[in-house]
Amino acid sequence: MIQNPLLVLLGATASGKTKLAVRLADALNGEIISADSRQVFRGMDIGTGKDLGEYEINGKRIPCHLIDIKEAGERYHVHAFKEDFYRAFEQIGNNGALPVLCGGTGMYIHSILQNHEYTAIPVDDALRNSLLTWDIGSLKQKLGKYPDEFIAHADFSSHKRLIRAIEIAEYLSQHKLDVVYRPVIAPFVAGLTADVEHRRNRVIRRLNDRLNEGLIDEVRGLIDAGVPAEMLSFYGLEYKFVTAYIFGELSYDDLKERLAVAICQFAKRQMTFFRKMEKDGVKINWFNIEDGASALFERVLASFSEWLIENK
Repeated sequence: MIQNPLLVLLGATASGKTKLAVRLADALNGEIISADSRQVFRGMDIGTGKDLGEYEINGKRIPCHLIDIKEAGERYHVHAFKEDFYRAFEQIGNNGALPVLCGGTGMYIHSILQNHEYTAIPVDDALRNSLLTWDIGSLKQKLGKYPDEFIAHADFSSHKRLIRAIEIAEYLSQHKLDVVYRPVIAPFVAGLTADVEHRRNRVIRRLNDRLNEGLIDEVRGLIDAGVPAEMLSFYGLEYKFVTAYIFGELSYDDLKERLAVAICQFAKRQMTFFRKMEKDGVKINWFNIEDGASALFERVLASFSEWLIENK
């Protein structure tokens, strides 16, 4: 019998992950763990797509963890997510239920599937600030001066990731990293995909729905509650662009047009990250959302059930 099974449901924004996760949790006696870097914040419901009503199914509410656990205005990072995830994972196991990890924050999901121990290394703001003006070539050159064992993790794909790699290497050169032992998880990863035009149409439709549901009022309420504008920009595209609209930097039409384009670009980056996860050794079973919700549910459920039988 599989020890510590975990059903993972990932996909780009607006791919219908929550609805599918709820149906699967209902069928499999599961509880959901959110892998969304913004849904942890209270009062940020519409812009983060919490869709709390979707957790009601067949007259019952599916338990969901790691939603509304922080106040808007606070920060949350991947190491905090890992700590919270393992607590929720243990609690769900004690309940005799199946953990279902659902979300689109690839770094969070990857940190669990690959158990990245370096997420525990703290941010060094002084070091980061000193490297911000360096070009990629100079950062690579600096990184190459550290011992190989300190840079084996390094991701050379962007300026931001090179700085983080240097930050980690610098920390390891001065500190010993304590190893935290985690339960060995057996994951089945289901990824949701669609062609670009289908994904774009879903993004635009969902954006219109959110605007109609009161997204602008939600952001205005956060500002009135004292959440700084720069922090709202940090919380994601919807909050960044709507804040600009509220402060008169964008017209309503510009808001809709530019935000839709930005979300589509973000969805593309999400898919790129998931493909990188595959290159890192994570097996993702892909399912096309264009098949329709019912067919998609049946296919994922059947594949997961077969996986359970094969790994008895």
